[in-house]
Amino acid sequence: MQYTKTLTTKTGSELYLRNGDAPDGRAALAVFNKTHAETEYLLTYPDESSMTAEQEAEFLAQATKSAREIEILAFVDGQLAGTAGISAVGKPCKLVHRAEFGIGILQGYALTAACIDCARQAGYLQLELDVVADNARAIAMYKKLGFVEYGRNPRGFRKRSGDYQELVYMRVEL
Repeated sequence: MQYTKTLTTKTGSELYLRNGDAPDGRAALAVFNKTHAETEYLLTYPDESSMTAEQEAEFLAQATKSAREIEILAFVDGQLAGTAGISAVGKPCKLVHRAEFGIGILQGYALTAACIDCARQAGYLQLELDVVADNARAIAMYKKLGFVEYGRNPRGFRKRSGDYQELVYMRVEL
């Protein structure tokens, strides 16, 4: 799927959003590892990344070729600042209306809105995400964009420390 958009941030910086492609593999993997090292709110730790730069490049190339999936890269003043994407929940007829959303970014609002737009364009009827309950800023942003809570898992993530993090399940109808 193809996507491009240029915005101006609140601080006056240029934010350029576009679908990733094979040449972006190394940079996208580096940002993935950086964003996953900076917070306990994401699904994995950076050392759990199983992709090489070449595999990330192939992943981005396949998403670009897809009519229903995408990985969007966000560049702030020319520097890659994060990624977000949508992917199908499943291929069976009973799941084809649903897409999952994932993000690792500093400029989360613009990327989330871009993924909602792409999910609509791809024909999905529902976009879903999981967010750590303690991540109040993210939850507020998702609610502002129309997401609603539909459930919780009190032991959704188990950190290496042994502590659990509650996950909030959210969705938006498209």
